[in-house]
Amino acid sequence: MKPQEKPVRQVSWQAQVPERESMEVDVLVLGAGPAGLACAIALKRELEAAGLGDKSVMVLEKAEEVGYHILSGAVMDPRGIAELFPDWKEKGCPYESEVKFDCLDWLRAGGKKTRFTGSLVPPTLHNHGNYIVSLYKVTRWLKDEAEKLGIEVFPGFAGAEILFEGERVLGVQTRDAGIDRKREPKGTFQPGMNILAGVTVFAEGTRGSLAKHLIARLGLQHPDHPQTWGTGIKEIWEIPAERGEKLVGHVIHTAGAPLSTEGYGGGWIYGQKDNKLSIGFVVGLSHHDAKLDPHALFVQWKQHPAVAELLAGGKVVRYGAKTIPYGGYFSMPKLQGDGFCIVGDSAGFLNSARLKGIHLAIKSGMLAAEAIAGALKKGDTSGAALARYTELFEASWAKEELWKVRNFHQAFDGGMFAGMLDAGVQMITGGRGLVARRKSHRDCDTMRPVKESRLTKPRYDDTASMDKLTDVYWSGAIHEEDQPAHLVVTDPSICVERCTQEYGNPCQHFCPAAVYEWPAGHPVDGNKAAGPVINFSNCVHCKTCDIADPYQVIEWIVPEAGGGPKYIDM
Repeated sequence: MKPQEKPVRQVSWQAQVPERESMEVDVLVLGAGPAGLACAIALKRELEAAGLGDKSVMVLEKAEEVGYHILSGAVMDPRGIAELFPDWKEKGCPYESEVKFDCLDWLRAGGKKTRFTGSLVPPTLHNHGNYIVSLYKVTRWLKDEAEKLGIEVFPGFAGAEILFEGERVLGVQTRDAGIDRKREPKGTFQPGMNILAGVTVFAEGTRGSLAKHLIARLGLQHPDHPQTWGTGIKEIWEIPAERGEKLVGHVIHTAGAPLSTEGYGGGWIYGQKDNKLSIGFVVGLSHHDAKLDPHALFVQWKQHPAVAELLAGGKVVRYGAKTIPYGGYFSMPKLQGDGFCIVGDSAGFLNSARLKGIHLAIKSGMLAAEAIAGALKKGDTSGAALARYTELFEASWAKEELWKVRNFHQAFDGGMFAGMLDAGVQMITGGRGLVARRKSHRDCDTMRPVKESRLTKPRYDDTASMDKLTDVYWSGAIHEEDQPAHLVVTDPSICVERCTQEYGNPCQHFCPAAVYEWPAGHPVDGNKAAGPVINFSNCVHCKTCDIADPYQVIEWIVPEAGGGPKYIDM
């Protein structure tokens, strides 16, 4: 893989200022999620052990507080956290419950279900020995542990641009504050700072805006294996105590309705403490329908009797949405280069067959930390020195786990039944399946014309069926209104002149936060749409639009630091 001949344009709203302050650190970690914090913690330990405790490790987080932008189901395989902290339970790492029961429910369109338990549950969905967690709480705990080691963690600072010298990453420039919607400095203007680092660790999570640019600019992604994603919609419900107490520790996964056999995805129901249920639905963005609406599918899923009966008498207390990197081993980018490493969801560390990535994110951070420590000891942070990261990964249990499901998601490109057949073959061929190395396709390239759409919208006539705007309220999303939109349409003419007729402006459907509106017409009535209204303050930072837009003219960039959802307890 070689860098592209022409530099990829880095979109940002940074002001042109004559001079910016600079700061130098030895290692800069972008993102205070499980991968980034695990990397910082493991690295600080390695440096202390090597007598290099004076080396500085800084973590930047774009959210107002650590954990606010963290969202996961979540059932955690403890292997990663136990490797980072063998006494994680004794040290007080929070969890809701050890898994006590798990099953797979096949939901049928007529309202019926078939339940599979015990040996009838696919091995990849066995969860005994795992833990139901709030990843928000786990991340907050990791932050506290990092700070005990002297690691500086700064929430409210977003990386807006990567600083390059040729192909070497020098660090990042943080987001300016105080730019108005006309891109003019306000009286409160504060220019971002250049933070220079010997090694920059990209731990931004799924579809990280800087990692995306880095991967494209340096050609780190194999052209036959682009990353693919799903969008997950999640709510936390409070339910009646009698039912809530019985469901603590229960893990229920669902397949089938409301998806047709063409779709890839399913639902989850996890029983938490205090009469809470974590529920959600995820759908692959490679779905061909131009009217794919993950939120609408989530509502239809909640209306299925098998789900509705568990929610009866309850109420929503939290909402969120996030994309999930489905591509697997072959879709992972090159993990390092001159002056940088990529970890966690930004690098695709997720097992889509198991629906798990927390343990892999933690492990990726630890592996990167070991490589970075070795590079700092030698005084060499080149790509060649940091290649130790890939060597360590290839020899690790993380690689072994991902190798066993290397073709899993791609097998479902031919539909549900073909995918299930191939998944069965993969179980007895060590992950190979019917094809040794399946190619993948960009999700944005799989959309069919709107005239072929068959998806319908749900009804919203019961207490379980919140519309998007109501759900956004429960996400806590808030942004400074007087700033440029962080959702940048780079060529608006395409939206009106082509997309309206060809795809029916799918952004109004696939966004789970009602960010994109088309108030001046719709292709079905023959009126010409005037263009999208972008309600960026609704944005829950899921990145669906950046991924699924069929023309790739929507760029998600960081808003003014601190803006976004508040995923408390998610």
